[in-house]
Amino acid sequence: MSGKESVRVVVGGEELSVRSELPPEYTREVAAYLDDALRRIRAMMPSLEAHKAAILAGLAVTDELFRARRADADVARRVTAMADDVARLLPPAKRGGRGGTGD
Repeated sequence: MSGKESVRVVVGGEELSVRSELPPEYTREVAAYLDDALRRIRAMMPSLEAHKAAILAGLAVTDELFRARRADADVARRVTAMADDVARLLPPAKRGGRGGTGD
């Protein structure tokens, strides 16, 4: 997409206009995800002030992001270790620089 497009979304009952170069469907999906997190916080603590609920929802979504990043990094480390193990099983000429020196 070239240029930014304005997309109307609703988060926490507030209608917002978001300008983004990303597809409108993606922007709506992101807003709906945050709105759902906010709805869960408000359901658990109905008397909580709106801005505090929004902060807690933001923290919950950020926690999900950090956990996903750590899980991705763990998977990448395990895949790299497995690739190194497989490379060690290959003849030295086929290793392509992986798996250390000959067996």
